[in-house]
Amino acid sequence: MCGIWASVGLLPPREVIERVAHRGPDGEGWRELESAAGPVVLAHRRLAVIDTSAAGLQPMADAEERLWITFNGEIYNYRELRDELAGRGHRFRTRTDTEVLLAAWREWGEAALPRLNGMFAFVLFDARRAELVAVRDRFGVKPLYLARVAGGLALASEIKQLLALPELAARLDPERALDFLAGGLLDHTERTLFAGIGQLRGGAMLRVALADPGGLATPQRRRWYRFPEAPRPAEADEAAEGFAALLDDSVRLRLRADVTVGSCLSGGLDSSSIVCLVARHTHRLATFSAVHDDPAIDERRFIREVVAVTGAEGHETTPRGAELAASAERLAWMQDEPFGSTSVFAQDRVFALARQHRTKVMLDGQGADEQLGGYAYCFGAFHAGLLRHGRLVRLAAELAAQRRRHGIAAAAQLRALAAASLPDAIRGPLARVGRRPPWILPAFWREHRGGGGPAGGASLAALSRAQLLATSLPMLLHYEDRNSMAHGIEARLPFLDYRVVEWSLAQGDEHKIVDGETKWMLRRAMSAMLPPAIRDRQDKLGFPTPELEWLRGPLRPVVADGLDQLAKRLPALFVGGAAPRFAEDVLAGRRPFDFALWRLVGFGLWSRVFGVSL
Repeated sequence: MCGIWASVGLLPPREVIERVAHRGPDGEGWRELESAAGPVVLAHRRLAVIDTSAAGLQPMADAEERLWITFNGEIYNYRELRDELAGRGHRFRTRTDTEVLLAAWREWGEAALPRLNGMFAFVLFDARRAELVAVRDRFGVKPLYLARVAGGLALASEIKQLLALPELAARLDPERALDFLAGGLLDHTERTLFAGIGQLRGGAMLRVALADPGGLATPQRRRWYRFPEAPRPAEADEAAEGFAALLDDSVRLRLRADVTVGSCLSGGLDSSSIVCLVARHTHRLATFSAVHDDPAIDERRFIREVVAVTGAEGHETTPRGAELAASAERLAWMQDEPFGSTSVFAQDRVFALARQHRTKVMLDGQGADEQLGGYAYCFGAFHAGLLRHGRLVRLAAELAAQRRRHGIAAAAQLRALAAASLPDAIRGPLARVGRRPPWILPAFWREHRGGGGPAGGASLAALSRAQLLATSLPMLLHYEDRNSMAHGIEARLPFLDYRVVEWSLAQGDEHKIVDGETKWMLRRAMSAMLPPAIRDRQDKLGFPTPELEWLRGPLRPVVADGLDQLAKRLPALFVGGAAPRFAEDVLAGRRPFDFALWRLVGFGLWSRVFGVSL
């Protein structure tokens, strides 16, 4: 896990890599090479996890110095690939996965990518072919941003690196701003909140022909990974057993490291499953958790039950609103873009706790909800799929089970079913257009309201694909990457092993929600290992915080400051006085709590931290 930089056609200042020193506290590398399109600069900040010796420093080249790479991430199956490549005559000077990746590219070229089990973002310069190649892993676990500047192209791990270029200004992308402010959407397209700065999407790659006079102006971008065609779903027992075996192997691979490995533990089904599986493979396990004084959001009884049953060494932290008030600008800087709720701060505190205990790698449960129907709103899509296929007896049974387990009124169920059953041609435009919040100027809304996120489709399988690609997971991965790397920690996500995801998607709508229970396949797979109190939990909290209490108390000055920044820096976007009135109504209890309040506050703070203008 590291911070990378690559550019062609320009000589950037050293600040472009120094700005991400937090991503790689264990070493720095800088290399300037030549090409027909101008200088090629590769830079790297290293977090040493596999082969922590100086041999792992990057940028790294093959023996002939034909291929050069700057690489962020981990190839978990690097040992198996190394053995295969050694059998084909390759010789290795280090024990790193980086050198294995170079050899794999030399042996197979682009065909090496489907062989990689890992998370990665890398830029490779092929001096013989005069080509620059940039690649991002299947689901975009590791970030890769890019910007065109006069005469050149630059790629980086974080947006703040690109803003160190004197040619780039921090200007707002109006459409993406409205997507975030009105709908809480982030990372759902190739564009970012910064005009002129984009990202390579998960599963995509970029090729730049440097010998071609027009190659730099017309880089070739395409997807190298797509979800495979789903076969028929397995029977229930086979589905659960297959899922259990793949997830267990995923955890086994993600324990490979030459440093201390721990795990996040929220007390929910997903992270608890990871911790229980880790305990099967190692007796040295530390867990890190956020707990709260408010019993409504505190999960310590579940956390401590998992710690007890696994014999882990449990560590806990209690996030405080006053701490967030003191570190709000630091978080805004580290996250690069505004974040949707104060739960991001709770996650930040968990990684800070892990760093205090010298833990360098953390496993986490991210990605399970999107593939297994874990969110409450997944019920509507699931029920709509049953209706579409005429499975009316099953539909009636599931509606009754949802009412029984979750206390959902029949009228609410019917509304959700009706909304999810709309044809794509109707639901898609409705989902993207949305309603104008009263604090956005009508003229600005009419001019800049754009696409938003894709419709999920009238089935659980279609919704899962949308969540994995756009509406949920990319945003959560963004938050976790920045929070972990801010503390020099590598976060590994066993549920996002591509084999696990593809197995889940192959089941279609089957085995995800059964008798009103979400994530049924995971519950069944882990039934022998999870404490019953956790296996049977029906609520979902994640990284909760007492957000309204904080906003009314220690964050009150932050609220005022953030809203003041909106008026000062972006008056062409907001209705004068509307955002403060909305905030006062929420804080005084005249309106129900709305996460839009923190989005507004955070947006204002972010605009000041980065000096954003229209």
